[in-house]
Amino acid sequence: LMRPLRGCRGRGVVVGTVTLCLAAGWALQTPGGVSLVVPQPNINATVAQNILLSVEYSCRGVATVEWKHVSSWGTTKIVEWKSGNDVNISTVYKDRVTTFENGSIQLLNVGMRDAGYYFITVTEEYGTNTYGTIIVNVYEIIYEDLHFVAVLFAFLAAVSAVLICFMWLCNKSLHLFQKKTTHKLTASTTEEIELETIEC
Repeated sequence: LMRPLRGCRGRGVVVGTVTLCLAAGWALQTPGGVSLVVPQPNINATVAQNILLSVEYSCRGVATVEWKHVSSWGTTKIVEWKSGNDVNISTVYKDRVTTFENGSIQLLNVGMRDAGYYFITVTEEYGTNTYGTIIVNVYEIIYEDLHFVAVLFAFLAAVSAVLICFMWLCNKSLHLFQKKTTHKLTASTTEEIELETIEC
């Protein structure tokens, strides 16, 4: 009774091994598999700056690349294209997005609403896909504060110039006043001397 069971087990192992080998061979022969590298997963930018969302993908077949933006304002599809085909850019991002063959995109003139998560999906024609994420932080330059500081400095410079001119005029007036006073004193002293001479 034990021998037939051993034989069945042996056949089961052989069948399993053959199936595994066939599956491995089919997987090796079928073109597929896609990889994605995101060298800079976190980007800091200022308003009106151009940023590059850099990635590098590779696959055996034709791939479809799709970028989406997710933020507190919602989810927006940015662009989608297939290798060798036309690029389909969303209306919201027209004239603001440049695509590259390696899957990267450049976003022009970023604003505060462009902050958030950028998801890239690379789907290979045989169904395999991979994902990547880039976080973008956008900071606003406070132009109003800089403008206020510039105006304050200009105002202080103008006040200083006026004060310097005022002091110069006061000094000039004082000098003229002293000159006139000295001239009057000299004239009155001369008159007194002349009167004394006449009396004598």
